[in-house]
Amino acid sequence: MSLDVDVSLDGARSPLASARVAQIARDVLRAERVRNALLSIAFVARPAIARINRRHLGHSGATDVISFGFTRATSADPVIGDIYICPDVARTNARSRSVGVREEIARLVVHGVLHVLGYDHPDDASREKSDMWRRQERLLRRLGPGARR
Repeated sequence: MSLDVDVSLDGARSPLASARVAQIARDVLRAERVRNALLSIAFVARPAIARINRRHLGHSGATDVISFGFTRATSADPVIGDIYICPDVARTNARSRSVGVREEIARLVVHGVLHVLGYDHPDDASREKSDMWRRQERLLRRLGPGARR
């Protein structure tokens, strides 16, 4: 069994090193007791994430993170998913939350992995009170300050 995570920079720079992003994703998978996974995490610019958002979700404009998890035929099959993160939107969110951009990127990695695993949240103001959001924040705290390096 293996936890394979590929991180790519597609027209965007991440304030977290690619190796650290991959480690955060693997840590979340382990915490969720996943033993076999193939994840792709791509850092993309605003125009790219806006296109993905429009094409696949029917929403307009840029967003911070979009995740796609593929259905597993059996529980023995690997978890497979793609995660797209826009560092520019993450920077804006970090400022509004009064947190560092590295912490916000780590949050988005955790958030994206949870979505790939099937977790969901409401799209309204109650999203930060959802079970998924609380789980995300617990995992982020558990990862500790190293998640923000």
